Amino acid sequence: MNRSFRLVLLLFFLIGCKSAVVIPNSGPEVGQVGLDIYLLIGQSNMAGRAEIEMQDQDSLKGVFLFTGIEGKEWEKAANPLNKYSTIRKKLSMQKLGPGYSFAQKMIENNAGKQIGLVVNAKGGTNISSWAKGTDYYNEAVKQTKAALKFGTLKGIAWHQGEGDASKYESYTPKVIALIEAFREEFNNPDLPVVVGQLSEDKEVRIDFNQMIIQLPKKIDRVAVATSENTSTIDSTHFDSQSQRLMGERYAEEMLKLLKN
Repeated sequence: MNRSFRLVLLLFFLIGCKSAVVIPNSGPEVGQVGLDIYLLIGQSNMAGRAEIEMQDQDSLKGVFLFTGIEGKEWEKAANPLNKYSTIRKKLSMQKLGPGYSFAQKMIENNAGKQIGLVVNAKGGTNISSWAKGTDYYNEAVKQTKAALKFGTLKGIAWHQGEGDASKYESYTPKVIALIEAFREEFNNPDLPVVVGQLSEDKEVRIDFNQMIIQLPKKIDRVAVATSENTSTIDSTHFDSQSQRLMGERYAEEMLKLLKN
C-alpha cells in the first residue's frame, strides 16, 4: 500500500470520526444543535454554598455549561456551575449545588447524548421575585432561549423556598403559576419540572416540605426531590454530601418524568 493511498484512507477515517458537537476546550460548536438542555434555577441552595471537594473538581464529560458569551456560548461544565448566572451574588459565594451530580447521573443514563446546563440562580430570593415578568424570570427565559439555538429544553430543576417557608400556605398557587408560565414561554405544556424539598434543620420548614410533596397531585409532569437524610453547614445550606444526594434525586425524578 503506497503512502498516498494510506494518507487518503487516514483522511476519510478522521472525517468519519469527527465529533458531531464538541471542539476542544470550548464545548459545542457554534451553530451545532442536539444538546439536551436543562434549566436550573432558584435561590442559594441551587446556586450552591457547599464546599467544592476533590471529587467535585473535574469537568463533566459530555456536559456543557452555558456561558452567554457570544461565540463562546458553551464550555465544559465544571464547578461552580452558577458562575455565569446573570443575577447571582459575587462569584466567591458560588460553590457546590445539586447541578453537578444531577448532570452526572443524567449523562450516565443517556448514553450517546450530550447535556447543556443553563444555571441562573440567586441566593436570598423569594417566590414572588421569580413570578412571570420579574427580572429573575425574564433573565432565566432570556438565557434559556439563547441556549436553545443549540438544542432542546428537556426540563427544569427548581430549588427555592427557604425565603417562603413561614408562608407556605400561599406558596403552592405561586409555584404552579410559575411552572405554567415557563411551559407557556417555551411552548411545551408537558415540560418536566422537578422541585426540591428544603432542609428540615429548622422546624419551620417541616410544614413547607409536607406541602411541597403534594405538588405533583396538583399539577401534572411535576416531581419532588426529597431531602430526607440530608444535613447542612449552617441549618439552611446543604453540605457537600447532601448536595450530591439532592442532585442525584433531582436526576432520578427527572428521568422518571422523561420516561413517562
